Amino acid sequence: MVSVTRAVFGDLPLGAGTVEKFQLQSDQLRVDIISWGCTITGLEVKDRQGRASDLVLGFAELEGYLQKQPYFGAVVGRVANRIAKGTFTLDGKEYQLAINNGPNSLHGGVRGFDKVLWTPQVLSNGVEFSRVSPDGEEGYPGELKVWVTYTLDGGELVINYRAQASQATPVNLTNHSYFNLAGQGSPNIYDHEVTIEADAFLPVDETLIPTGEVAPVQGTAFDLRKPVELGKHLQEFHMNGFDHNFCLKGSKEKRFCARVHHAGSGRVLEVYTTQPGVQFYTGNFLDGTLKGKSGAVYPKHSGFCLETQNWPDAVNQLTPPCTAQHFGVYRGHLAHSACRQRNLSALIRQQMVEK
Repeated sequence: MVSVTRAVFGDLPLGAGTVEKFQLQSDQLRVDIISWGCTITGLEVKDRQGRASDLVLGFAELEGYLQKQPYFGAVVGRVANRIAKGTFTLDGKEYQLAINNGPNSLHGGVRGFDKVLWTPQVLSNGVEFSRVSPDGEEGYPGELKVWVTYTLDGGELVINYRAQASQATPVNLTNHSYFNLAGQGSPNIYDHEVTIEADAFLPVDETLIPTGEVAPVQGTAFDLRKPVELGKHLQEFHMNGFDHNFCLKGSKEKRFCARVHHAGSGRVLEVYTTQPGVQFYTGNFLDGTLKGKSGAVYPKHSGFCLETQNWPDAVNQLTPPCTAQHFGVYRGHLAHSACRQRNLSALIRQQMVEK
């Protein structure tokens, strides 16, 4: 049985609207989501001793989400991840996007989907958010209607994405929650054991754009097919952290792609998806300057993200083995209908279980 409650979270400046919070609760899991950016602001799970902790980084009040912050818990788009030099060509026309991450465009631009107010609709076991991204928003072509649905079933949170374009346009949606299974505010994630079921990854250049190579993980620091303890693994390979796309076997049906286990609490996070990639990010750019919930600060490596999505910069790298499945360009109603169950839906199951 899932309960859904609705409350005011805060008012936007200059009378721009009211942000609401929706709390989804089952006997195993409680999730708080606000209508600003479809943002997960809290996710509470018990440990093996029955003690509940909030496992996602974020803020207790709306003001925190309106300041400059690293996409805590939000849905990002139109195109998640980086587009090289903020440019792409589609149907013979070149488009220029906002540059907001070094020389590149990141997570939809200056005012992406994380920085807008969505329209909510309460469901029996969750909430659906929708909005219309107008033609030309942040430089992207065509009008895009978008729906993001959060539903809860026991210990399983399902996020479903759907979009409908008026013309061909890149689309790549994901959720950008930062997790710490020891509880938000814990100093690091070094004692987390990570598994990612991927045989290949995408090497990146100094600006974190994929080089075009699809490299096997075998014999590298990116071989996470068997559990590794994160802190020891980073130390062994002299790594600053992960911010890389792992190549999955995308399919119409959701399939397992990643697991993180925290031995101290017994908590496990499992991720299932239909997407062809998952970006594993270890909070490398967190620097302790933001004050979050309960006065917590978030230093480097104090949270991790598992962002299921199309491959980064695929709009500029449509060459084998990067195919239309990894591209994320959708054209009108027919293509939307055809792609919806493959990768535009991007069904993510984030399952919390005790172990």
